[in-house]
Amino acid sequence: MADEGAVDIRLLDVDVAGREGAANVVRLRTSRGSVDTRLHRPASGLGGAGVLWVFGAGGGLGGPAGGLYARLADVLAPQGVTSLRVDYRLPNHLVECTLDVQVGAAYLEALGVTRLVLVGHSFGGAVVINAGANCDAVIGVVALSSQTYGADAVGKLSPRSLLLLHGEADEILSDACSRFLFERAGEPRELRLYPGCRHGLDECRDAVDRDLLAWLRRTLNVSPSR
Repeated sequence: MADEGAVDIRLLDVDVAGREGAANVVRLRTSRGSVDTRLHRPASGLGGAGVLWVFGAGGGLGGPAGGLYARLADVLAPQGVTSLRVDYRLPNHLVECTLDVQVGAAYLEALGVTRLVLVGHSFGGAVVINAGANCDAVIGVVALSSQTYGADAVGKLSPRSLLLLHGEADEILSDACSRFLFERAGEPRELRLYPGCRHGLDECRDAVDRDLLAWLRRTLNVSPSR
């Protein structure tokens, strides 16, 4: 995996270090250091559908909107979807964070995931756009409250699906950022704006849960009744 041939990352080993709630604590030992992750596995084993989740410039595992990532990962697991929540080795470093997502995607592919969606918030939106444009298993990318800086690859995502979610009251990154990305993306693409919702998406938590879950199920071709 590489960024225009300049840098690469190799997965050397995988350490499973117990449980945290419904997830396995997994550390990916790479040629550039260890990546801390949480793996949510379907009870019936690992299937072909997967989601990889990353946060903003500060890193972390929970996601916006009151722990969105862990919450939706637990909802999706019984429906046959494997989730990997990834914490950056070097937060706020676009190239290194993109490599973290790429090695996480390779790990999921090694587990049997063939249909993968990447989800990122704020700075993480640019990260998943970059990673998604360069990963064969990725069929969709979701950018929440995304920045535009470093997201030029949005025009290269098609035919992968793109979902952009943004609060109209975002005090950090204006919703104009997602509208800008939407205009430069190819099809299929979707933009949803939430009146009165700020950068962290707390005010529109229920709507984001609903819209994101519906989009993920449709894109990954999984049923809520599974």
